[in-house]
Amino acid sequence: MKKILVVEDDWNLNLGICHALVKQGYETIAAHSLSEADTFYSQNNTDMILLDVNLPDGEGFSFCRKVKEKQQIPILFLTARDLEEDALEGYDAGADDYITKPFSIKVLLKKMDVMFRREHSEKPAIFQDGYLMVDFDRAKVEVSGTECLLTPTEFRLLRQLIDHKGQLLTYSVLLDRLWDQNGQFVDKHTLAVNVNRLRGKIENEEHKYISNVYGMGYQWLG
Repeated sequence: MKKILVVEDDWNLNLGICHALVKQGYETIAAHSLSEADTFYSQNNTDMILLDVNLPDGEGFSFCRKVKEKQQIPILFLTARDLEEDALEGYDAGADDYITKPFSIKVLLKKMDVMFRREHSEKPAIFQDGYLMVDFDRAKVEVSGTECLLTPTEFRLLRQLIDHKGQLLTYSVLLDRLWDQNGQFVDKHTLAVNVNRLRGKIENEEHKYISNVYGMGYQWLG
């Protein structure tokens, strides 16, 4: 049974969402503040988070970043913040989707179903296309049948890109996910250096995997 953490300070709305999710076979945990959400998340194996932005003790963006640094679980914002810059900040924080209030429970349930199916299909234990082989369980990479040695940072970068195939990963999202958890300051130049080194190890003229979306970030095309 999938366990959903619902972070919403409106008690009636939180209760209504949880009730609808339980009817669909989900297990729910209700949190009404960031502190409660942090506690419940650390104590439970959570499969998805539904997250408000405006909470009594802060903004949901910070909690989203914190979770995504530890675990790549789906996070969907449910918020009254409907400005374009708010949605962009949500996606930059690592959100998988962003829904503004009021919203349809049927649409919410459908989006959750799609996110779970996408997560399952986009995170294989092994990526293999006949030229490049990546075994995530053993942290092993082969290029044209020959073992390819990557640094830990390069391997984490490769995992992020493959896990989010076809999705644009902005510079800020990658920097947050790859380095911020260690308290290190890394800029876009350092990120570019690591991407170029990774490209040099896994790409050739016939096999191109990483696209640089100028001024925005990187995308896995393989």
